[in-house]
Amino acid sequence: MPIKFENVGIAVDDIDAAVAFFTDLGLALLGRDEVSGEWADTAVGLDGNHARIAMLQTPDGHGRLELFEYIHPDAIPTAPTLPNEIGMHRVAFSVDDIDDALAIAARHGCHPLRGVANYQDVYKLAYLRGPSGIIVMLAEDLTRER
Repeated sequence: MPIKFENVGIAVDDIDAAVAFFTDLGLALLGRDEVSGEWADTAVGLDGNHARIAMLQTPDGHGRLELFEYIHPDAIPTAPTLPNEIGMHRVAFSVDDIDDALAIAARHGCHPLRGVANYQDVYKLAYLRGPSGIIVMLAEDLTRER
């Protein structure tokens, strides 16, 4: 059976702020919508499901991120995920220049959890806490010709 990766879905508390963050990093907004109705209740498994959604795509066209903000039922706040917790962990992006990407993130109040690491002179890596507490990993390939 062929299988194809579609997207990663992330619930956020402010969809406009999350869209602004990810589009500033370079993702393209493909569309926005509000979803509700019996089909949405069935697909998601929540009665009265009603959410605002936004679909974003990486410039290379291979990665998609679906953001959703619940209107009903009320979103349930959780403690921010820690890097060593079991479950959905992070979303990662390759960037041409990690310093530029971190400057963009900083304009949204998002900063590295600890700093920028150098992995064997192959990658510069940083984890940061993005909108709604999402852990975002940024990676710059140091072996790539510019």
